Amino acid sequence: MRRKDFIGHMLGAVGGAIASTAAPRLAHAAIGGLPSAQHGDSSPEWDNLRSHLFQSRPLDASGSAVQIIAPLRAAYGASVPVKIVSKLPQTPGLYVRRMHLLVDKNPSPVAAVLDLTTEVGQADFETRLRVDEYSHVRVVAELSDGSLHTDSRYVKTSGGCSAPPNRDALALIGKTVLKVPEHVTMNQPTGADVTVIHPNDTGFELNQVTVMYIPAHFVRSIKVSYAERKIFDADLDFSLSENPTLHFNFVPHGQGQLRAEVEDSKDGRWTGQVAVG
Repeated sequence: MRRKDFIGHMLGAVGGAIASTAAPRLAHAAIGGLPSAQHGDSSPEWDNLRSHLFQSRPLDASGSAVQIIAPLRAAYGASVPVKIVSKLPQTPGLYVRRMHLLVDKNPSPVAAVLDLTTEVGQADFETRLRVDEYSHVRVVAELSDGSLHTDSRYVKTSGGCSAPPNRDALALIGKTVLKVPEHVTMNQPTGADVTVIHPNDTGFELNQVTVMYIPAHFVRSIKVSYAERKIFDADLDFSLSENPTLHFNFVPHGQGQLRAEVEDSKDGRWTGQVAVG
C-alpha cells in the first residue's frame, strides 16, 4: 500500500479502534485522571498498527537487536528527543534493512520508515518527535533475514501536534544542511546530521492571527547518499518536529560528497551536500 494511502487508511482505522474500545486494556488511570502504562504495554492503536503493518509476523521484544531511548516525561510535546540504538553492525551477512518509528496515539502514528543499506555502518538514529498525548513511542527493526524486533517507551507529554511552529524563517523553507565531523576516519562508521528548515505543519495548528487552521505542509522524504551510494531513504510524516533533523552514521570509503535529497508534501524539492575527505 502506498504511504499516502496508508496514512489516510490508518487515520480512519485508528479512529475506529478508539471509538469501539471502551478503555485501553493495559493502560490505567493515574492520580488526577491522567493515563499511565508500562513501557512494554500494548494499546488498541498499536494492536491495529501492528496488524496493518506486520500482519501476523512475530515480533521479538527481548531487546537483543534494537533499543529506543526517550524521556519518560517530556517538557515540550512538540520536540521530544528520541534515539534508536541498534545492537548489531551493518554487515552483509546480517543487517537492519528497515526501521519503523511509531507514536501510537498521534493523528499520524507512522512518524518515519527508514530503508537502510550496509553503508550506514551502524543503524543508530536520533531525531525529535511531536507527541500529541501520553503515548508509547515504538521502533520496529526488520533485519535482512526477515525477522522483526521491537522496543517501546511510554512518554508522558501532550500537545505536540497542535503546538504552533516558529514561522520566522519561512523564506528559508527547504534549506538542507549536512554536518560531519572535522576529522573523518575512512572505512569506519561516522556520525553526521541532516537538518531541513521547514515548519512541518501538521494541519492541527491554529494561526493565532487568522484563527484558522494552518494547512498541513511537511517534509515527506529525505534520501541520503555518499559518493552516489545510497545510505538510507527516510519516508517521513508530520510526527517529526519542525526543522526535522536526523542524526545517523555512514561509512566513507574515500573522498566524496555526502548528499541529501528532500521532498515535501507540496512537491517542494531541495538538495544539500557537503564534501568529505
